Amino acid sequence: MVKFIHSADLHLDSPFKSRSKMPSGILDVLMESTYNSVTRMMDHAIEEKVDFIIIAGDVFDQANRTLKSEIFMKRQFERLREAGIFAYAIHGNHDPLTDGIRTSWPDNVTVFGENVESYEMISAKGESVFLHGFSYFLDDTYENKLEDYPVNTMNDGIHIGILHGTYSKSQYGQERYTEFNLEVLNEKLYHYWALGHIHQREQLSDLPPIHYSGNIQGRHKNEYGEKGFLMVEGDDVYLTSRFVPVQELIFSEYDLEVQSLAKQDLYQTIVEFKHRLREKGRHIIQLNLVYDGEEVISDADFTEVVELLKEDERDLKQFIWIDDLRLKYLTQDNIALLNDIKATHSGNRELFKEAVNALYMDPRLNRYLEPIQDIDQEALLKEGEERLRMLMRK
Repeated sequence: MVKFIHSADLHLDSPFKSRSKMPSGILDVLMESTYNSVTRMMDHAIEEKVDFIIIAGDVFDQANRTLKSEIFMKRQFERLREAGIFAYAIHGNHDPLTDGIRTSWPDNVTVFGENVESYEMISAKGESVFLHGFSYFLDDTYENKLEDYPVNTMNDGIHIGILHGTYSKSQYGQERYTEFNLEVLNEKLYHYWALGHIHQREQLSDLPPIHYSGNIQGRHKNEYGEKGFLMVEGDDVYLTSRFVPVQELIFSEYDLEVQSLAKQDLYQTIVEFKHRLREKGRHIIQLNLVYDGEEVISDADFTEVVELLKEDERDLKQFIWIDDLRLKYLTQDNIALLNDIKATHSGNRELFKEAVNALYMDPRLNRYLEPIQDIDQEALLKEGEERLRMLMRK
């Protein structure tokens, strides 16, 4: 049984886009967040006594890399060495080999070169593990070196591919470095593919497991939700993975329905929302206030609410910083359409049955659904109404 960590896209010293009028205390947390997230990952590696960790590219952020970040990583690798843990890293488009590394790493760290290389390590339980990968030589390379990855014909040990690139069907971003498809990866007959470059966690395949671990700390609202790494365990038959969050703070976007635009009511509604969210950790959010009525609020009153909300968070350790507060009106046309849909469908039992039966007829979905007789029609329709409202707002 081998155990390892799959991480990627640490982006130490990367600039953060959400800095507008932040109190110094919150800005300090933001600037140290990536370092703290990496430290938590190393803590976890040591506590779990993993065999090794993988970093699938972009440890650093090329234009902003500092001596601080290099010394920090050296100390973290030294902590792993003291615990008998190895590290395997590739360079990505943000920290290519040509950018130069001034710090020498401890001898437990293996950095892949510009050509595809393979390394063998022996786990604590004596299993042979073969790791295959390459580092970017230039920051703008579009070279595809997948043909150089060796095919696993040995039928011996555990084979892991490490790659910093873009899935051909990916919906994220325009920079399509080392584009690949699943067929090419599957041809290598590896037991696991550790991917980097896309900052959202995603599983592309179950057999073999092919994963993006996502980045370790969000940097703006488009890098939303929990961030961390994947803990992978198993053998040459199958490797399972589980996500471990280690982020210092979470970037998110929320819609909040408000019943009144009176500044006292508006402020209190948002305070109550922040109280509920605060239990889930520190957040930097974009908050969209959605209002269906006919009231208006003056620019002066809205600004007063915004400033008071910011002042409330200034000295809080568990802060909910609203980086962007927007007011959206649900138009009268949308309200009329929603009411028409509700009137037409809410009492139509046959239409409801037809829709539900279609879901239960799909074998890919029905195993995740509760027994059909347990469905609460009113609750499901209410949830559908909320989703429809959300689509209308967008």
